[in-house]
Amino acid sequence: MSTTDAVTADEDVTDRWTAVRDLPPSAKLVAKVLDYNDTLTQSELAEETLLPPRTVRYALSRLEEEDVVDSRFSFTDARKRLYTLAV
Repeated sequence: MSTTDAVTADEDVTDRWTAVRDLPPSAKLVAKVLDYNDTLTQSELAEETLLPPRTVRYALSRLEEEDVVDSRFSFTDARKRLYTLAV
């Protein structure tokens, strides 16, 4: 990896957290938990953050509006969605 690649990667991380800076505390917490854990469902996020499911849903919607979080359907259970931080 060259120096310019490392600088670009650092800028991407900084841009991601800049987008989160003005969001509610619940969205910041959900983003930080996703930063530590690669992929989680909404119910797993509720367990990890100790937030009510409705608050987690709101936080995820705000994070998706800012393009900070990516979501996809779970292959094991199509009723669930898996959330990851956007790279």
